[in-house]
Amino acid sequence: MARKRTPTTDGLKILYRRYFEGHPERIAELELARQEMAIARKIYELRAGAGLTQQQLAKLVGTSTSVISRLEDADYEGYSLKTLRRIAAALNCVVEVRFV
Repeated sequence: MARKRTPTTDGLKILYRRYFEGHPERIAELELARQEMAIARKIYELRAGAGLTQQQLAKLVGTSTSVISRLEDADYEGYSLKTLRRIAAALNCVVEVRFV
């Protein structure tokens, strides 16, 4: 016999149940999007924390302003470790990759 779910008015729970529950491929896509958003947000925070504009950071890294803009876009998927290391060096930090 199927177990009855508890009714909820929590919008996030409703969305999760409707679109993600029982769909592991969607959950994996959501996690990937979260990771990409976290990278974009971190680049922005580091740049802004250093008091740099996108143009100034681009000059330090040796790239164009549009590249920095793309890297700070949560929808961007083309991150390369080499570029992230160049950005980290320009901002006096290091890139750390972890598998968990």
